[in-house]
Amino acid sequence: FLALLIAYEDRRFRDHGGVDLRAGVRASLDLLRHGRIVSGASTLTMQVARLIDGARERTPGRKLREALRALQIERRLGKDAILDLYLALAPYGGNLEGIRAASLAWFGREPERLTLAQSALLVALPQSPETRRPDRYPEAARRARDRVLDRAVRLGVVSAADADLARREPVPTR
Repeated sequence: FLALLIAYEDRRFRDHGGVDLRAGVRASLDLLRHGRIVSGASTLTMQVARLIDGARERTPGRKLREALRALQIERRLGKDAILDLYLALAPYGGNLEGIRAASLAWFGREPERLTLAQSALLVALPQSPETRRPDRYPEAARRARDRVLDRAVRLGVVSAADADLARREPVPTR
């Protein structure tokens, strides 16, 4: 799960101090090129800052505050503690927060017993937990899970054969 999460959400998580400037430049260029947001630049630490603050607005000022808070968090906490916060606070649809609650609710198992397909789905859910809820929108959940698997294959985190097997696993609908 953690390898998928870092590969999908923040490839340079272990290398930056809370803000990934390269991702920010890339996202800004994409915005200029396409005239709309096509990729984000939030790091896992910035996401933790947003989850702690509980802010929902998506404005440049809010993004700046997230970045500043991420720098503060990075100075005070180690990378493992930041991951622990993310894993405890991330939303997974409905009233589910945290990887353990999501793992038990969606799959009836502890996080360390998740399959590759289940892990990929739980990596995808926090980005849009209500519109990817597998019980309400199984096709959207499957597509999101498969995007995580595709990126993991591209980055060499999992093999293409393992990802193909994972794609065959159904998403939960309960």
